Amino acid sequence: MKPLFLIRPEPGWSVSAETARAMGLDVHGAPLFTIEPVAWDAPDPADFDGLLVGSANTFRHGGKQLAKLTKLPVHAVGEATADAARAAGFLIGRTGRGGLQNLLDELSKRELRLLRLAGADRVTLRLPDGIRVETRTVYRAVPEGLAEEDRELLRGGGVVALHSGAAAERLGVEFDRHKLNRARVDLAVIGPRVAELAGEGWRSVSVADAPGDSELLALAEALCQTDA
Repeated sequence: MKPLFLIRPEPGWSVSAETARAMGLDVHGAPLFTIEPVAWDAPDPADFDGLLVGSANTFRHGGKQLAKLTKLPVHAVGEATADAARAAGFLIGRTGRGGLQNLLDELSKRELRLLRLAGADRVTLRLPDGIRVETRTVYRAVPEGLAEEDRELLRGGGVVALHSGAAAERLGVEFDRHKLNRARVDLAVIGPRVAELAGEGWRSVSVADAPGDSELLALAEALCQTDA
């Protein structure tokens, strides 16, 4: 069985690693990012109809300014983000299943003024007619490097699970920096956009059936069982 490498930030890394090990997978890797808060000021909530949020990191690192916005419903990219919003005292408007753009398209049936709370690296969105979005950056990802042990293992091949576009781009940087062979590595990615950002040259790039950790790890499990 091929080794599985996880590179998402904490606390997600530990959650995914525990799940993958329970599935019998040989888990390696470490976060290639450290998430840290960014100073920001919340605007007047009366100017908006809701919040648009693409990551649970918004609620983990948004700080005290979030308390000014709790009367606004959260339109969350997925269940994990919705759960983090509820834990922070917010009500949920809509929970997406196919990425932030799909969620925004689902909301396009009426006019809305949305406040997007996001990281410094974020998806560029196409705004449907009738929807206005203002953005505040509330956190950023500080890049880390691949550990020597993981680099050596990856020279022999394996599977890397990618939970975000930023992770895909960072992995490519590390492979190029250490002159690792992409053709020996299979990628399990959480969505089509992540596949695009991963670039060319990998042994294979496979997209999960749905944008969730369980679906991504199920895909990774199948890839780990393929021939090297």
